[in-house]
Amino acid sequence: MNNPLIESPVGVMAVLVAVVSFWFWLEKKSRWKIFNYLPPLIFIYATPVLLSNTGLIPYENAAYDFLRQYGLPIFICLMLIKVDVMGAVRIMGKGVFVMLIGTVGVVLGGFLAFALSQAITTPDGFALRFPLPEDTWKAFGTLSGSWIGGTGNMTAAHAALDGNSQHMTMAAAADQMVYLIWLPLLLGSRAFAEKFNRWARVPANRLELMDQAAADHDDSDHAPSMIQLLYLALVALSFTWISLELSHVLPPVVIGGATVISASTWLILVVTTLSLIASATPVRKLPGAHPIAMAIIYVYVARIGATMDLSNASLETMGAFILMAYVWIAVHGIFVLAGAWLFRVDVHTLAIASAANIGGAASAPIVAAHHRESLVPASILMAMIGYALGNYLAILTGRLGQLIAG
Repeated sequence: MNNPLIESPVGVMAVLVAVVSFWFWLEKKSRWKIFNYLPPLIFIYATPVLLSNTGLIPYENAAYDFLRQYGLPIFICLMLIKVDVMGAVRIMGKGVFVMLIGTVGVVLGGFLAFALSQAITTPDGFALRFPLPEDTWKAFGTLSGSWIGGTGNMTAAHAALDGNSQHMTMAAAADQMVYLIWLPLLLGSRAFAEKFNRWARVPANRLELMDQAAADHDDSDHAPSMIQLLYLALVALSFTWISLELSHVLPPVVIGGATVISASTWLILVVTTLSLIASATPVRKLPGAHPIAMAIIYVYVARIGATMDLSNASLETMGAFILMAYVWIAVHGIFVLAGAWLFRVDVHTLAIASAANIGGAASAPIVAAHHRESLVPASILMAMIGYALGNYLAILTGRLGQLIAG
């Protein structure tokens, strides 16, 4: 559309915020069951797609540039300064290792699925198009961000890998299609707890020890004061500024003629590292960071949707990518099962560990509440470890695919 109805950056930003606000308001007000299967994230992404493709808002705008350059690193900082690795280890014990093994499964599964997608060839006119386009490794890297950490890691990986709106669309669609099957499997695994725990040789007192550790953990938060909000702003803006400056100074890393670490990648890596360092300091105790971070990232997701041009969409490519995502999640499943047996971990912890990977902080508490309510706080802590690792490993997953693509 050459002349969208709303072109002012402030007006466009207002539309994006309105979209995010509306869908969360509708979820809370209506309590429709559809939100149990399709979370607001999907609608927050899809609505701006429709708005931009019908000419209400533009595909390109200064508001989008601002969110990409400043909003994303600010989000990463506010989210990661709250990571409490030791808290998760104290409660979940060896369950953290199961999650880490599941994370390895995501990285290797993405690599194997992309390799498979390049090895298959389908005839013209077939419902699924193989091989996938060579630059689809960016979509694999983007989706791995979600499956290692969460929505924030997905958007960070998408930016770090210089992905386009098509890559985000593929990743978001596959994420939800797999989630619709994987979440019920994790919830339903509780029914096999006794048989599974016997197979995995789980110590008899493991559950009681976790319950006690969870009861002893203090993760209380409270409404932030004005000065605390100013401290948060100072940290987030300072880290964003430093990261932006360093991203322009640090040289790109080129391997085999392909740029594997660009300025965009450096930005994500630097702000991630600075924020994780800060999480080991009293900065982590500042309240209010999480809700602000989540508000920013949902607006950023709406921004990605607004840049999507449906005239370039390919259903055959989308279907092929989703099929590869199912192959991918199967590899992750094998890894978490192997990890549970190796470390003698119960099925409740396994389900929470996998949910912390695949669903992030939004799904892990749901699975924990269904399996063992005392582990809900620990499930969030475990998901935060995924946030800490997500940016690094999602970039790695994408770049491994790039090596295959050549």
